[in-house]
Amino acid sequence: MQLSHSTTPASLVEDLRSIVGDGGVLVGDDVTGRYPGYFMSKVEADVLVRPETTEQVSRVMALCNTAGQPVVIQGGMSGWVRATQTKPGELILSLERMNRIESVDPANRTAIVQAGVILETFQDHLESHGLSFPLDLGGRGSCQLGGNAATNAGGMRVIRYGMMREQVLGMEVVLADGRIVSSMNQMIKNNTGYDLKQLFIGSEGTLGVITRLVLRLRERPISSNTALICADSFDRIAKLLRHVDGALGGLLSAFELVDNSFYRVNTGEGRHAPPLGSDKPFYAMIEALGSDHERDRDLFEAVLADAGEKGLFDDAIVARSERDRDAIWSIREDLEHIVHDFQPFYAFDVSLPVGEMEGYMAEVRRRLKAIWPDGGIAFLGHVGDGNLHIAIGAGGAEDRERVESCVYEPLRGIGGSVSAEHGIGLEKKPWLPITRNPMERGLMQDIKKLLDPKGILNPGKIFAEERP
Repeated sequence: MQLSHSTTPASLVEDLRSIVGDGGVLVGDDVTGRYPGYFMSKVEADVLVRPETTEQVSRVMALCNTAGQPVVIQGGMSGWVRATQTKPGELILSLERMNRIESVDPANRTAIVQAGVILETFQDHLESHGLSFPLDLGGRGSCQLGGNAATNAGGMRVIRYGMMREQVLGMEVVLADGRIVSSMNQMIKNNTGYDLKQLFIGSEGTLGVITRLVLRLRERPISSNTALICADSFDRIAKLLRHVDGALGGLLSAFELVDNSFYRVNTGEGRHAPPLGSDKPFYAMIEALGSDHERDRDLFEAVLADAGEKGLFDDAIVARSERDRDAIWSIREDLEHIVHDFQPFYAFDVSLPVGEMEGYMAEVRRRLKAIWPDGGIAFLGHVGDGNLHIAIGAGGAEDRERVESCVYEPLRGIGGSVSAEHGIGLEKKPWLPITRNPMERGLMQDIKKLLDPKGILNPGKIFAEERP
């Protein structure tokens, strides 16, 4: 028997309800209408299941594996590569109800959390312990820690703290057949064979369901110093990065780039007030976090003054208050205006050696303008760790492949990656061969077949769908 609104067998839906309760299963319009404003991933699945424990996830996955039911795991739905997109007949496994912060260990500086905990909620919770979780993303108010691990999230402080991969000490994962792999290690050093958690970090829900995490915490910074600088060449920006990183003695936590196009969009009339003039090709936000207000402020200003004397930038402004700091960062973090002005809007996330960035940006712009002279293009990103984001407004819906080619093809000869921090999903699947050779891709598919032989977990994402 089939439900009238669903291609999922009614008997399977009832079995799922017996595991997670009536409130844990949604069907029909309650599923497809959940994200009316979300434009990155279509929600066309028939059924959404909301477990509350690892044991419930295990039973759900065992049931789906036996039935050959495709499952797509969803977290905060803040991804940009359509890794959570669903089709009719698929089942959504949402971790939204697995949102408990189970424990915080101040002495060990670790925490145990369920995968559905919101990043910002977790960060706020740590304030009373004098600790911090350094992952920092624009989507902090909606993204979930399990999703951060599943996509190996990056963000603005990778230059100091590393990717999400460096923040995870232990993990609990449910495999496609319902088996639970519990490796809840709480030690920084544990060199005992294969580090199994690394298989699942960055796997985009294709190898297993991350349900619980042991996270590494850091001491909460006491001081924060921020500056905005501008320069007339990227070479000066690159030299400034090395200068401040070395001179600040480990305090540099962010070094963010925006180009003139992005800066002008966000500081246009009626938008954010421009702290510096709008006539320079490049702008950089520099942040240093430390433990002593006066000493760190004096060091920060002295390092900038020395950089200015060395001619590493043209002008600079230092934040004197939290309001100043927020005003500077809002220019980098606010994407509303660029999405509005650049239509049709395309967003890209690539990485490459810092020394190749200037030539790469010029080549992408040249290729795009050769096809669409009036097209919009802007660069921003985490230049401190080699990550560029590109916003493009050009062509039409039928031109996606040509726009993507302008961005991805120049990466071939410079050792770049088509994805720095957002993953592959569906969006970048055709371009994966630019970054991963045939042997690598084949080994990844072998691992997929080993852990998910029926191909039910997030089918068709990263590489071609292969169902037995």
